[in-house]
Amino acid sequence: MDKPKIVVLGAGLGGTIAAYEINAAAKARAEVMMVSDSETYSFVPSNPWVAVRWREPEAIQVHLPPIFAKKKIGFTAVGAKRLHASEKRLELNDGTSINYDYLVISTGPDLAFDEIEGLGPHGGHTVSICQTAHASAAAEAFDHFVENPGPIVVGAVQGASCYGPAYEFALILDTELRRRKIRDKVPMTFVTAEPYIGHLGLDGVGDTKSLLESEMRERHIKWITNARVAKVDAGVMHVEEIAEVGAVARTHDLPFSFSMMLPAFRGVPAVRDIAGLTNPRGFILVDKHQRNPAFPEIFALGVCVAIPPTGPTPVPVGVPKTGFMIESMVTAIAANLTMILDGKEPTAEATWNAVCLADFGDGGVAFVAQPQIPPRNVNWAASGTWVHLAKIGFEKYFLRKVRKGESEPFYEKLALHVMGIRKLRM
Repeated sequence: MDKPKIVVLGAGLGGTIAAYEINAAAKARAEVMMVSDSETYSFVPSNPWVAVRWREPEAIQVHLPPIFAKKKIGFTAVGAKRLHASEKRLELNDGTSINYDYLVISTGPDLAFDEIEGLGPHGGHTVSICQTAHASAAAEAFDHFVENPGPIVVGAVQGASCYGPAYEFALILDTELRRRKIRDKVPMTFVTAEPYIGHLGLDGVGDTKSLLESEMRERHIKWITNARVAKVDAGVMHVEEIAEVGAVARTHDLPFSFSMMLPAFRGVPAVRDIAGLTNPRGFILVDKHQRNPAFPEIFALGVCVAIPPTGPTPVPVGVPKTGFMIESMVTAIAANLTMILDGKEPTAEATWNAVCLADFGDGGVAFVAQPQIPPRNVNWAASGTWVHLAKIGFEKYFLRKVRKGESEPFYEKLALHVMGIRKLRM
């Protein structure tokens, strides 16, 4: 009798770990295969460092095929063209198809730069740190910028759902410019769709509002909240500041010599516009077991999952899917697939707890939200130089996990247990 086939679509932060954990949990009772569009894993949280040359791209990347081969997990980097959910079939970019019994979607997002005229690195006027290749190109732009410094605009546009990296990059830029002794030549403005600084798409965590406002005041970074970017011309960003009632309160024409704006996300084309599977933005609909209600053989995790906003805001603000939250989804899916292989109904639920480290180069802000979406049992934030050191340590630790083909070593599980941070609801 053939073993059931479990296909993981997307080898990013969540998908790579998911393939490892599902393979270990299945214990050879299922065939596990990874479908990616690249043979290279990139540790995306380090992209802000790449953009100022604190890291070379190769230092945060892992070549995956040998690791998957060693773990006896199938692997292809051909990439997916289209999911045919009703047929349990994944069409690949080379014209071939893979049939599956269970599918785990972990594609990450499609970057919607095209929704704002002039936005983004491909034919636009702003750089990006969303992908490591983008960050590497941003480093080249930054090299040119420091030769002739001028104003900087950093932030996140309307509909964005990932705000931490925008704050990180703004404050890392400040740190790097001060080290180069040219900070006095660079006016900086932070532009965000959030209703207030430190909202983060989560209605704040602990005192992130005061912590981040204080950091930006001390570093002479001005900000505009409730901001809608109308368009971006070469060297000028046109921003509308929106009032509570939705009307334009004022407009800003912000000159810049260097700008990084995080875009809105949407589902990737391979899974977009499938009735019952996705919402209008192309994000995957899941129940409390990370399972799609219309196609129960499909699970999803990470940025591609549909999560409603925490509440109404004058400008659309999405909810982030943070690293530990994604890892909790991974563990829930691995547990649920194991139950299914045992002939049982899935019962595991991810906690969606958030543990985040936002590095500023010479300090940072850390926060814990249990669960990530309010109301919460734990709502804590703190700052200090220790955050920068912790982020470096986490980078090295996570890359080691990927290189070894591990999901959660016993000592990580023990440490999280001691801190009272769990991946599954008890």
